[in-house]
Amino acid sequence: MTMDLRFLGKVLQGALIGLGAVLPGISGGVLSVVFGVYRPIMELLSDPVHKWRTHLPELFPYMIGSAAGFLGVANLLSYVLETYPEQSVCVFVGLIGGMLPSLWREAGEQGRTGENRIVSGVTFAAMIFLLFSLQTSKTAVEPGLGAYLFCGFALALSVIAPGMSFSTLLMPLGLYTPFVEGIGHLRPEVLIPGMTGCVVTFVCLARLVNRLLEKQYAGMSHGIFGIISAATVMTVPWNSFATSPETASRNLFCMAAGIVAALLLEVMNEKMACFPENETE
Repeated sequence: MTMDLRFLGKVLQGALIGLGAVLPGISGGVLSVVFGVYRPIMELLSDPVHKWRTHLPELFPYMIGSAAGFLGVANLLSYVLETYPEQSVCVFVGLIGGMLPSLWREAGEQGRTGENRIVSGVTFAAMIFLLFSLQTSKTAVEPGLGAYLFCGFALALSVIAPGMSFSTLLMPLGLYTPFVEGIGHLRPEVLIPGMTGCVVTFVCLARLVNRLLEKQYAGMSHGIFGIISAATVMTVPWNSFATSPETASRNLFCMAAGIVAALLLEVMNEKMACFPENETE
């Protein structure tokens, strides 16, 4: 029974990661950090030949959930975003924001120096500038083979670089909607180049990121924290708060719901960690 709950909990977290990968402004990499699977994912991607035996069984339920969340939401995303655009994003903002205190504690597991704090501040400022620049740029790109290869690169980058939402990269270029719709309808002209770009990016960058985590854990962790904090701030639909008091209230309620969900997930993770992996009843 305990193992079933553990497995279902991981599948649920994987589904949220997959959902966050598609939802505009949210990064699947951020949620993988939030749920504590970012480093195992990087270790597996950087050395799949030697790591698959030890890492794949642990990550398998997350993979199932991510696929379900990613593919399942692709067909429904247009309706949800058109009906509840700000509220959908606010729930995820609350979810990520509710996990920030635990991420800060985790970043300091091996100690925290003044330099680490500076790294967090610098990455926060740099990410704010980058995301603001991307949001204000308007350069349309015609969908095609090269464009979908770039979409795959952006999707992989959103996992490798937490806080870098692939929708943030694709929306200013006019590629987000055709890419998501193509995935949702399983169109080979979208899936094949997208997967190719994604795999090539993982192969090229995952090993570097994993090496940095091994050699400079404190600096990397604090840098990731700064990136995630900035991405969270820039994801908030600030303009919608000024629309009306009712809209602002709904947004705040959705953020609060996300924070509560984050706290509940953290409690669930702590309870599951109390059980040994080989427990079956």
